[in-house]
This record gives sequence, C-alpha cells and structure tokens, in this order.
Amino acid sequence: MQYKNNGGTIMSFRKILFLLLLLAANLLHGQSVKVTVSGLLKDGKTGTALTYANIVVKAKADQRFVTGTISDMEGRFKLADMASGEYQLEISLVGYQKKNQALNIGTLNPFLDLGELALTEDSQTLSTVNIVGQSNDGLSTKMDKQTYNLSNNVAQSGGSVLQAMQNLPGVTIQDGKIQLRGNDKVAVLVDGKQNAMTGFGSQTSLDNIPASAIERIEVINNPSSKYDANGNAGIINIIYKKNKQEGFNGKVGLTTGLGALWVRRENLPEIRPQYQATPKINPSLSLNYRKNKLNTFLQADWLYTQTLNRNEFATRTYDDGTIINQQVKRNRTTTYSTVKTGIDWNPDEQNSLTVSTYFNREKILDRGDIPYFNADLSNRLRLWQFLEDEVKYTVTGSAAYQHKFKQPGHLLNAGLNYTWHREDEKYFFTNMMPTFTGEDAFKLLSDEHVIDFNLDYIKPLKQGRIELGTKVRRRSIPTNMQFFPGLNSPIDVNAGGWANYKETIPAVYASYVFENKDVEVEAGLRYEYVKVQYDVNPNHNTYKSDGYDYFQPFPNLRFAYKINERNKLSAFFNRRVDRPNEVDIRIFPKYDEPELLKVGNPTLRPQFTNTMELGYRLQWNKGNIYASLYHKMINATITRIATAVPGSTILYNIFQNAGKSYNSGSEVVLQQEVAPWYSFNTSFAIYQNKINAFSITNQYPVPTTYNVGEEKITSGNAKLNNIFKLKGQTQIQLSGVYLAKDIIPQGTIGARFSMDLGVKKQIQKGKGELFLNGNDILNTLRLDKRIVGNGFVLASKDYLETQVFRLGYSYKF
Repeated sequence: MQYKNNGGTIMSFRKILFLLLLLAANLLHGQSVKVTVSGLLKDGKTGTALTYANIVVKAKADQRFVTGTISDMEGRFKLADMASGEYQLEISLVGYQKKNQALNIGTLNPFLDLGELALTEDSQTLSTVNIVGQSNDGLSTKMDKQTYNLSNNVAQSGGSVLQAMQNLPGVTIQDGKIQLRGNDKVAVLVDGKQNAMTGFGSQTSLDNIPASAIERIEVINNPSSKYDANGNAGIINIIYKKNKQEGFNGKVGLTTGLGALWVRRENLPEIRPQYQATPKINPSLSLNYRKNKLNTFLQADWLYTQTLNRNEFATRTYDDGTIINQQVKRNRTTTYSTVKTGIDWNPDEQNSLTVSTYFNREKILDRGDIPYFNADLSNRLRLWQFLEDEVKYTVTGSAAYQHKFKQPGHLLNAGLNYTWHREDEKYFFTNMMPTFTGEDAFKLLSDEHVIDFNLDYIKPLKQGRIELGTKVRRRSIPTNMQFFPGLNSPIDVNAGGWANYKETIPAVYASYVFENKDVEVEAGLRYEYVKVQYDVNPNHNTYKSDGYDYFQPFPNLRFAYKINERNKLSAFFNRRVDRPNEVDIRIFPKYDEPELLKVGNPTLRPQFTNTMELGYRLQWNKGNIYASLYHKMINATITRIATAVPGSTILYNIFQNAGKSYNSGSEVVLQQEVAPWYSFNTSFAIYQNKINAFSITNQYPVPTTYNVGEEKITSGNAKLNNIFKLKGQTQIQLSGVYLAKDIIPQGTIGARFSMDLGVKKQIQKGKGELFLNGNDILNTLRLDKRIVGNGFVLASKDYLETQVFRLGYSYKF
C-alpha cells in the first residue's frame, strides 16, 4: 500500500520498512536494580547471636573477591548492590568452623533473607541460595515489565509523554490513545498511582505532559495482584523525576519547535485557514535540596503549543443515495502548567515519610470549522463553526510512610492520596444554514474527588517473598450541563441537567514469590468489591439513574523454567476487568460535531478478561530476545457503536457492551549492542482481533437496534530504533514505526508509517545538553478509516499535524 502527499507518491511503506530494517534500532536502556541479601548468624548450640563474624563473597568461577561485611551486635549482616551471577559465600569467626554456601543470583526479588545461619564445629552440608536481581537493559528479565529511561529517547526529546511512548516496544498510539498489543484498555499510573490527570482510565492529558518532566516509563503487560484489577491490556507507569543528591542541585531546560510547516490538503471552500507553522515552547525547572534527614524537591513545567489537532475529510454515503462531504478542522491552542513539590523525611534508618503535592492547569482553546456539502461540492448544506474554551485543574496531595524492619527488604508501607479535578468547558457554536444563522452554546462543569488509602506488607524469604495488602477508594464526580439554544437550534435541551457518579472500591490481595536454581513462581489473588451508582436528572428525556456492583476474584500466576543461565521459558495467566469510565456513561451529547454526536450510556457494564501467555527469553553477550504468544478472552466487550436514526442523516456514537471478543497474537522484542558506537532495539507484533456477532440497541435519542456480524482482522506492527554514539559525546537516533491495517468499531483503520530523527550533544563538560529532532520527518502519518453502520458508510482521511521539529537545551547544576 502506498501513501500519497499532494498527489505524489512518497514511497512504499514496505520499501521504507525494508530500509529501516537494514539500519536497525536504538537500545533503550533500562533501570538497573541490584540485590540486597541479608541473614542472621547464631551459635548452632546456644542460639546466641554471633557478632563481628566475617562474611566474604567470591566469584564462583575464579574465586576473586567481590564484596564483604561483618555481622553487627545482633548477629545481622547485609550485602547490598549484588549483581546477577554465581558466587561463593564464606562465613568465618574465630572458634567456629568456616561455613561455605553457594549463591546463585536470579532475576526476581530485589531483597532476599537467608534467615538464621548457624556456625558450629560440626560439618555442614553446602546448600544453594538464590538471590534475585534485574538485568541492566530495557527489557527486564522478570519478563512482565519493561523499563525505559526517557533521557535515551533522543528522537522524542522535548515532546509529550504520549509522543515519547510511540517508539517503545509493544506500545502503539492510535487516535491519541495508548495501545498495548493492539488493545487500548490500558491503565495509566503516575508514580505508581492512578491520577485524575490521566482520567482514571482515559488518557486525555498524556499528549500535553512534557517528556522533560519524566524520568522513566514502565510497561507492565502481566500485572501482579498488588495492582488494581482494571486494564486488561496492561499498565503504563509514568515516573516523574526526583533528585536525591546531597546539597542543592537541579536542572533547567528550554525547548522550542514548529509543526504543520505546509498544508497537506487544502480546505473545503469558505472556511477559516488551517493553523500553519504552529509554535511550541516548553521551559522546565527541576530543583532539589538534600541535607541530613530532609530532602526537598520541585519539578515545574510550562508548555505552550498550537496544533492542527484534527483535519479530517469524510464522505457519508447512505442507502437512499444521499451523499454528504464534510471536513472537520480543529485549530488548537494549549497552555499546560505543572508543579510538583514535596519533602522526604527520614528521622532514622527504619522510618521514612514522603509528603508531596501536585498542581496542574490545562487550558484548551479550539477553533473549529465543519462544512457540509453535497456529493459534487456544488452546494454547501451547513457550516458549523465552534469555539471551545476548556480549563482543567488537577490538585493531588499524597502522604507515604514506610517502616523498614531490621531485616532488609522487610517493609510496611502506608499511603493516603487525595485528588481534586475540575473540568470547566464552554462551547459556542455558529450554525450557518442556507436560510438562517443560529447561535448556540453549552456549559459543562464537573468536579472529581478521589480518596485512596493503601497498606502493603512485604516479607523476604529464603527463596522469595510474600506480599499482603489492602486498598480502599472512594470517588465521586458531580456534573452539570447547561444548554443555551439559539435560532432553530439542533441542541437537545432536554438532555441536560445534572448527574452524579459515585464509586466505592475496597480490595485485598496476597502474593507469593518463589525462586530456586531452576524455577520461578509468582502466584497472587486479588479480591475487589465494586459499587458504582450513577444518579441522573429525573427529567432527562432518555436515561434514568443506574449502576452496578460486583465482588469478584482476580488471580494471577506466572511460572518460569530456567533452562540454563541464558534461556528461560515462562507461562502467565491473569484475570482483569475494565470498568466504564465516567465519560463513557456521561448522559450528555457532545456537539463539537453536530452530525456525529457522542453520547454516554449509563447502562454500560464492565468487561472481564482472561489472559494466557507463553514467553521465551534468550540472552547473549550484550543482547537478548524475548518472544511471546498470548490469547485474551473478553466478555461484555466495551466498544463504541454509531447508528443512524430513521429519517435523519445524524449519527449517534454510543458505547455498548458488544458480547464476546478475542485478541490473540505474538510479539518479539530484540535488543543488541553491536559496537560501542552503535546499538539497536526492534520489535515486531502480529495479532488477530475478533468480535463475535452481536446485537445492540442505542437508546438515544430514540431506541435504534443494530445487528453486527462477526468482525475479524489480522494486523501487526514493527518498530525500529537505532542509536549511534559518535565522538564529542554526540548521539544520533533514527526510529521507524509501521502499523498495519487494523480493526476499529464497525470498521477498519488503514496502515500507517512514520520516521523520527534526533541528535543530542553533551556540552559544558557534561552539564549542558543540546538536541534537535523531528517527528514524522517524511510527513507520511495519516489516518484512513472506513465505518459501516445501519444504512450508511463513512470513509475518512485525517491530515492532522504529525510532523514537528524541535530544538532544545538543558543545563544541570
């Protein structure tokens, strides 16, 4: 398949992909996690503690010294920062026989307790103890989590978190939403917690969060029971920067850029111009002061950007022969301010307290034009112009307490989080018809309040650990919609009023981890009780108050067999749930596009998913590969369905439970350092999405039944990231992404391809950094969709802004 720009063929996607395969890809470095092993020495006869015993660790292969320590007054010892490998542990004390023990460092637990070790004059049988660690690459050897440091993502420096994610293996971006393995039911966490900024399920703000504020991103495909059960596709955890160096230090940066450098497709007649040469500016500041027992931190970002947020040309063809051509053009101006600050207090070695606050203000101004024409564009049927003035505020307060028992890794954690999120939207419309012009408006005000309390307990064992915990959430979202109709208004004033969403979720979980030389086992169970109540205005013309509740188990199991030091096989199983977001059940129609209305559905129910996966990992010198096969079985699938009301050309797009669906596929991630100056990362995925035949009834504005046949498609994607480390502390990154044709509700989305390029150079003795990058440098990324409904076919092409060039500088002090 080929894409054309201004009538000319740029090049075949497959040819570009082939060229990129020859180039290879960038290795995204992961976060190294070392292992701490501890134990307690006692006299084998009396049981008294043995103080000042010598503990020495040697490499098993050549018996060279690695590290050592002595036992304290209580007989306890601790060996920190142990890397993976095979070692020999030697324990000696005057008057006691030397004790030898083999140490095989594994890949699962950051802490391990050897328990009580007895020294006597009797001979001891050598035993094997396994210590767990994590590899120093982007793909953790635990195989259920990948960790990526954004400082290595040169091609996306200065962009948003959403843009930075599009180069990560296994992650794709479609219609502004994250997908893992072709599935958009992803739970997004911020610093390990859900946050109103990401909508507790939606991802509305990710394209505005500056990547400069983020330290790393974790991708968790098979979450354990300690995580909330929602998000059947997996979890994305966004970790903000926080420095803990001694004294006063920080980082300041400035990024600027331009997008939409030329018009990719000319407007339909008689509408306002598209945004061009759209400016971007992002200053950022990170400060940290650490002295003695107190650490104070501050992270602040301000983002100003203009974007051609949408530029979609569509044709609707109805069974009666009616054809409507339209364009949806949306010029967007966004200002995004973020401040995160807090303190870490460590009164002693056993206790710590972190108190932090987060404030965010996001202001969006959308100026849109939607002209509607007949088949040959000779007659304008309607011109709909709108101004959206939206402000969102998010304030979060968090307190986290940790108690460290004397045994390393033996922890008690407690946390309390409160979030307030306000959504204040004002829409102003001008409805230009052939015989009149009307002025319409509406105002939406929504306040969200969320309180979370969690308590977690972790106990290391000789060959693993146990984790226990509980969490309670209380959430409420009162919403009010007011309509202000003008002359001959198309607005449904009886669909307004108030609504109140209330959610209560208590949960408990238990998890057990075991590892020896040959196997790894992780088994967990989470029980959640969920009660959702949705109260609506009793005068609403369609919907009434509704809700649901359930009390269900969510198990997870992972079993791994270590064939040898370099080869490992794993099997996973988990059960998860996706609850409808509040905006998915919100009863008010949204009029930013008057002939394709989005309306919520309060009768929407959760979808439940069972997932099975087989994985294989092979490691070699400076490289590794991970391959997986997975199958997801989804019940009560949530999907948006568009229907036409008889006698009208208006389409109503409403979420429904579509019955059973399946997602099966395979994914391969390969990483390799070829030479000190060149390394690559590449991933390939192929999957099949299938939805069984189903029948639904859209209730708004009048009951309309729609029968859908079985939908099935095989799709996939390929990603290639490469990095070249040149002289003078210079890096060059070239990335390519290819997304094959895929299924969407009631239709398909065409294949897409893009390339990103970035250059970064260290200056000022490593304290300063300059970068220049470009996203979608060939300007090939375009969204082609085809939707088939009850009596209509909609075909569209969106030429939104995807090409952006940025220049930035940062300085560490």
